[in-house]
Amino acid sequence: MTDARLTPQGRLAASTEMSPKQVTDKPELLDHIPAGTRVYVTDLGNAAEDMIVAAARRLSERGFKPVPHMAARRYASHEAFERRIKRLTGEAGVTDVLAIAGEAETPGPLTSSIAMLETGLFDALGIKTIAVAGHPEGSPDIAPDVIKTFLMRKHALALESDAQFLLVTQFGFDPVRVNQWLDEIAAWGNRFPVHIGVAGPAKMTTLIKYAAFAGVENSLNFLKKRGGSVVSMLAGYDPETIVEPLEARLAARPHTQLAQLHVYPFGGIQKTGEWLSNRGSWSFRTPLTSSLTA
Repeated sequence: MTDARLTPQGRLAASTEMSPKQVTDKPELLDHIPAGTRVYVTDLGNAAEDMIVAAARRLSERGFKPVPHMAARRYASHEAFERRIKRLTGEAGVTDVLAIAGEAETPGPLTSSIAMLETGLFDALGIKTIAVAGHPEGSPDIAPDVIKTFLMRKHALALESDAQFLLVTQFGFDPVRVNQWLDEIAAWGNRFPVHIGVAGPAKMTTLIKYAAFAGVENSLNFLKKRGGSVVSMLAGYDPETIVEPLEARLAARPHTQLAQLHVYPFGGIQKTGEWLSNRGSWSFRTPLTSSLTA
C-alpha cells in the first residue's frame, strides 16, 4: 500500500512559509511553489491585517493552501481576534491556521494558543485544520513539564473540536534529537501528525542569525561540530543531513506520527523550491481553480 505521506517519488512532502509582503509584493516567487502546497503566512507583528488578508487571498487565488499564523498576544481584544478569523475565512477562503502565542509589547487578553482554542471561535467560524507549535529542542521560555501539559491540553481540546489538529515544529539541525523528541511525545500520548521544521539550503551565516533568534543554537552547534566549524561556514548547509534520517525513520517505523516536512526558506523561495523539486518533495502540476470571486 502506498504511504500517503510520500510523494510519487517516495519523498516526504513539504510545506513552506512566506511573509505577507513577499506574497503581495513579489508574486513571481509563487512560480517556484507547486499548486496545492500549504504556504504558511507569517505574522511577526510588522504587517497590517489588510496585508495579511490580502496575502492569504492571493495564495488561495493561485491554488495554494494558505495557513496564516494566528498570534494570540497580538490581538487587542477578543473582538479583534474574531474579526481576523472572519476576514480570513470570508475574504480569503482560509480553512487552515497555525495557532501560536506570539509576542507583543502590550499583550492582549489572549495570552496563549490554548486561550485562542478555548474560545471555540475557530470551529464556529469555519476553520477545518489547526496547526500548533512543537519544540524538539524545548523552548527557552517554557519549562519541559509545562510543554507537556500544554500539548496534552491541546489534545483534550482537539477531542471537543471538529477541526483536524497537527504539530508543526521549529527548525533544527540535529536528526538524533528530532527522533528522540518524536519518541518522547509519543510516550506522552501525542496523536497529532507531526510536520518537522527544516531549514532549507542557506549560507551558514544566515542560519546562525535565525538560529539565535529562534533559540536553536544547540542544534546549530551540533551541525557545526559535525562538519567542522570552518568547513561548515564555507560550504553552507545541506538540509539532506536532517531530511534523509527522517525519511529513514518513516521507512523503518511506518506507524510514526511523522507526516511531512515544513521548510523554512532562509536561503530564499527560489533556492528552496529548486531543492525540494530536485529531491522529489515537490511536484509541479496545473494550478487549482480558485473558488473565490474577483
